[in-house]
Amino acid sequence: MTTLNAELRAFYEARQQQIPADVREIMRKAGQALEASGQADRALRAGDQAPQFQLPSATGRHVALADVLSRSPLVLTFYRGAWCPYCNITLRALQRRHADIAARGARMVAVSPQIPDESLTLTEKHSLAFEVLSDIGSGTAKQYGLAFDLPDELAAVYDKLGFDLQRVNGGRPRTLPMPAAYVIDQAGIIRWSFVSADYTTRAEPADILAALDALGHE
Repeated sequence: MTTLNAELRAFYEARQQQIPADVREIMRKAGQALEASGQADRALRAGDQAPQFQLPSATGRHVALADVLSRSPLVLTFYRGAWCPYCNITLRALQRRHADIAARGARMVAVSPQIPDESLTLTEKHSLAFEVLSDIGSGTAKQYGLAFDLPDELAAVYDKLGFDLQRVNGGRPRTLPMPAAYVIDQAGIIRWSFVSADYTTRAEPADILAALDALGHE
């Protein structure tokens, strides 16, 4: 079976041929700067207490971390938005393993800075069985140490590409989360984590399942 990151790498390599050299350079410099900042290393990791949150779902229902953990462990994943093809590939891969996650007694939710209408469109387009929550303003992402502001040059590129982050992020277009995934136990402790400054690299679903298996064996 092809891994998620192999699928993402193949997409990246094909995508590079379609992007002008000057735009590729702006993206490369922004990625290097975020990597060099060390923010990914400072984000919450295994062993940390998971910050509480209450966020609206695609249908407007509010989902609170405490309520979820009162019933089951949680797989929490942060993504940039439906405009990001790497995020869409990742969400589809997680959907393919959703039944396996549920079979291990866990629940999964995905969080982005998008408004609920955008999350609803995404949920319907990809037939997602898990809830997609809206972290407008990236307050929750900030608590997890994931939120960062796009550099001016890259923000301008995204505008030219028609991503319309001003609209989809509810008037807060510059702030995005680094890709991340967490397995949180029912005591609210992060037991496994994945955080990357590189948006083309994501947590493997198989690794998430292995972390849930480890929870079940304790």
